[in-house]
Amino acid sequence: MAENQLSAHIVDCAIEVHRNLGGPGLLESVYEEAMAWELGQRGFDVGRQLQVPVFYKGTKLAVPLRLDLLVEDLVIVEVKAVNLYNQIFEAQALTYLRMLNLKLAIVINFGEKLVKDGIHRVANGL
Repeated sequence: MAENQLSAHIVDCAIEVHRNLGGPGLLESVYEEAMAWELGQRGFDVGRQLQVPVFYKGTKLAVPLRLDLLVEDLVIVEVKAVNLYNQIFEAQALTYLRMLNLKLAIVINFGEKLVKDGIHRVANGL
């Protein structure tokens, strides 16, 4: 399945999670776990809190990055639950994409009244 097809399923899962948990107001970790569960129930391979090594001038740094979710080893999902969305979240997702040589990330802010307003696609050469 290609990234764009997979992203449609991810968005559908986000809407389902938001609806079933009653909207905004919970911690990011709750939405993240629910997203992982929902995606897994639909047959997708989901990695949670995956460590991504960071290299600086050929040296591996001691502190790795942590991805919220990686779906089918293709799409990064970053989960947020904030009142005020900041575009730095998209810049971070783009950095993750470049470091992993992936093409698509989705930043989902479950802090929105309507989660569809909190979904942001970030592409790296897609």
